[in-house]
Amino acid sequence: MNFSTYTKEFKENIKLAYPIILGMLGHTMVGLVDNIMVGKLGPTELAAVSLGNSFIFIAMSLGIGFSTAITPLIAEADGENSLVKGRSVFHHGLVLCTILGFSLFGLIFLLKPLMYLMGQPKEVVLLAIPFLDLVAFSLIPLIIFQGYKQFADGKSETKYAMWANLLSNVVHIILNFIFIYGFWIFPKMGMLGAAVGTLVSRIIMVIFLHFILKSKNKFKPYFDGFSLKAIGKSMTMKIVNLGFPSAMQMFFEVALFTGAIWLCGKIGTTSQAANQIALSLASMTFMFAMGLSVAGMVRVGNQKGINDYRRLQIVARSIFLLAIFIEIIFALLFIVFYKKLPELFVNSENLSSIKDTTEVIVISSKLLIVAAIFQISDGIQVVVLGALRGLQDVKIPMYITFVAYWVIGFPISIYLGLYTDLKAVGVWIGLLAGLTAAALFLYIRFNNLTKKLINQKHS
Repeated sequence: MNFSTYTKEFKENIKLAYPIILGMLGHTMVGLVDNIMVGKLGPTELAAVSLGNSFIFIAMSLGIGFSTAITPLIAEADGENSLVKGRSVFHHGLVLCTILGFSLFGLIFLLKPLMYLMGQPKEVVLLAIPFLDLVAFSLIPLIIFQGYKQFADGKSETKYAMWANLLSNVVHIILNFIFIYGFWIFPKMGMLGAAVGTLVSRIIMVIFLHFILKSKNKFKPYFDGFSLKAIGKSMTMKIVNLGFPSAMQMFFEVALFTGAIWLCGKIGTTSQAANQIALSLASMTFMFAMGLSVAGMVRVGNQKGINDYRRLQIVARSIFLLAIFIEIIFALLFIVFYKKLPELFVNSENLSSIKDTTEVIVISSKLLIVAAIFQISDGIQVVVLGALRGLQDVKIPMYITFVAYWVIGFPISIYLGLYTDLKAVGVWIGLLAGLTAAALFLYIRFNNLTKKLINQKHS
């Protein structure tokens, strides 16, 4: 097959992916806005937000990862033109996401004391705990939102979640400004104000998406006949069997980056703040690949529904290629602006912390060079994972991601970060190694699996 076989799919990929990308950027923007606004208060406050969000990111990865099981099942039902099957997936998925949201909030609440045992600076922990309480509660509306979003994505209607996310971010920015710095009758709450903004904006987000989907003729039949009595074991287990490995895949990666936050915290407050800056920027670019991953999941799920595996392979590879092009562009931007980007996150006019601020900028500039290199690996691994989820192949990829991140990547991060002069840069070299291993092994898995399916159909 020639190059144009894949590039002619780009238009359809982008059409499906761009609202998802904007929605994913919306999720990331919540943390980014918090980091920029709280970063102006000082390095200690930024480090505290980083520590608190490290718990949230782990829980969020489990919730979002689990909810992705809804999308390929809806896409397959859509390919089969089965309303009954699609409605069952939607109702079961929404109930499971609600239960999971409350469970994750409870889990974080119980695990808070771990902060004192992680070797983090005491002043950072004291600031992080009240922040964590509020942001943890916001996981409940966020995971419920994911149930609605993944359903709509599976129906190839990706723009409604995008609008919900954009609305949420506008509300979040306004509330952050009011509550962090104080405005009119509202007192200055500092970093706690960022948590209030996050919670309220996520509640508004899920309410908006519920009503906008229910108002559309395409979705109305899916809201009919909802009853807890109709929630059965068969469909529940089908979603759980897809959702649990998907949650673990995302957990292994997010936990790797969370491990990097903790390692940098052990190195020092400035390293932790620098890590948070680089991680915020890398997370923004990762959302583009993440959006393409969901698009791949939907399109591959549709092709699976009609049993066209040759076409499935072409569609998936076109998404892999598009992701590589986009991530190369971001890698070049990081290299060109590696000294300028960190300055957006710090207050250089605060003379009392000028030494720490300068050190944060220097460290994060070095981390952005490493981040530029792993853009491509990170992009490839997530779009291949999306295609494999579309095929409903999740267990072997779960094992692959565990080995790549925790047998290969994290030990390298520990050694280079804590036992060499590379420090924070060494931690990120470990991230690079883990992501590269995941990209390679997952692509081999996809290639072998699709060849086998094609041969089985034509034998």
